[in-house]
Amino acid sequence: MNLLLRIWRQKNARDPGRFVTYPATNVSPDISFLEMLDVVNEGLIAKGEEPIAFDHDCREGICGSCGFMVNGKAHGPERLTTVCQLHLRKFRDGDTLTLEPWRAAAFPVVKDLVVDRSAFDRIIATGGFVSAPTGCAPDGNAIPVPKPVAERSMDAAACIGCGACVAMCPNAAAMLFTSAKISHLGLLPQGQPERHSRALRMIARMDAEAFGSCTNTGECEAACPKGIPIEFIARMNRDYLVASVLERPEKKSGGAG
Repeated sequence: MNLLLRIWRQKNARDPGRFVTYPATNVSPDISFLEMLDVVNEGLIAKGEEPIAFDHDCREGICGSCGFMVNGKAHGPERLTTVCQLHLRKFRDGDTLTLEPWRAAAFPVVKDLVVDRSAFDRIIATGGFVSAPTGCAPDGNAIPVPKPVAERSMDAAACIGCGACVAMCPNAAAMLFTSAKISHLGLLPQGQPERHSRALRMIARMDAEAFGSCTNTGECEAACPKGIPIEFIARMNRDYLVASVLERPEKKSGGAG
């Protein structure tokens, strides 16, 4: 099959960038989207041109490294699929495809389709872990966890941090990502001691990274390749409200000593 690719090319964050058109000719419909870009890059390198930069690692939909817009959709038109798992058979011969990076102030463009998503790392580093020292690893059944709770925690932990939720949100909000990271620990017994302080720290970090606010459009849930529901955002908001009261510093009493 033959495709026409309109790809965003940008040398660095200071470069204005532009769309450049490339043909992808005689490509198999059974190869993945990233494999198609590999073929295009091989042709560019053979002609002495700069290859198209894009993020990737495992190419199995697990690591969350890959990700860009395909015809205005994060990861492309296929639901619950990362761009590395998107195959050309989902398109028609002769289609024109527009590829561009995530568009969010918190995700500055590094080069071409690559953006800097280290803001997510800083949110996690602020509180997305259990810091209490536990010594040696306890037996797996030492702390009983009800099955429904374990399943909900695993649902939240499925987030791979790809950034599709931010890219598709009209406000570039990171609420779905942050709520998933807060919830997967906050649901478990091991995460209870730091549950409320964690919510305060991670939300404060999220706000500091210049992500937008949530207006409940639901685009984040629709774009998430792991199908994480927006109900985790509601749960995070409840934790935040409770934490704002429980973790509020007490006023020091005045008067003479």
